[in-house]
Amino acid sequence: MNEKIAINTEYIQLGQFLKLANIMESGGMVKLFLSENSVYVNGEAENRRGKKLYPGDQVEIEDVGTFVVSTEKEA
Repeated sequence: MNEKIAINTEYIQLGQFLKLANIMESGGMVKLFLSENSVYVNGEAENRRGKKLYPGDQVEIEDVGTFVVSTEKEA
């Protein structure tokens, strides 16, 4: 099942998204996390913490789960 994570902006960067989804506690941990774990955005491998995510984008993190970016209205 996909967990919806609501944002109230036009987009969110992947690093911020990982903190919002309670996967990471701090931004400093994000870079290391992305270098050591498989993260896919819309089915494509991604390791840039600055990658912009928009509502409707799907983020899959191996051994963690699948998340969908949504607006606050959709959540």
